[in-house]
Amino acid sequence: MISTKGRYALRVMLDLAEHGNEGYIPLKDIAKRQAISDKYLESILKSLVKQKMLKGLRGKGGGYQLTRTPAEYSVGEILEVAEGTLAPVACLMDDAEDCPRANQCRTLPMWKKFDSLVHDFFYNITLEQILEDSKFLPEE
Repeated sequence: MISTKGRYALRVMLDLAEHGNEGYIPLKDIAKRQAISDKYLESILKSLVKQKMLKGLRGKGGGYQLTRTPAEYSVGEILEVAEGTLAPVACLMDDAEDCPRANQCRTLPMWKKFDSLVHDFFYNITLEQILEDSKFLPEE
């Protein structure tokens, strides 16, 4: 399940993509538009800056902006920065130790297929696609 942090990180990145031509966007502006507390938003922004998905500028005229074009960000990479792994089970996490039951595990192929479906789904959607494609618009 995608947590609130993951959903908010995606909303923040979309907000910055949408307002990218405005230069650095102040945290307070993003927080207000997205109805996210300043403190919680700051923690999300820090993790995105740390992974070089955003750059931040302090002081007057400061704020945050994308480091790439919206077409160069996949939803999958944003969610993984916020969530860590998207793996559905511990044994498929990148840092997982070898499972002694892997050779006889009847459910492992199912989990691998599900993991692949989730990965392929999220990594094949970009911020640009969400902003430009009407199928991603909220229903009225």
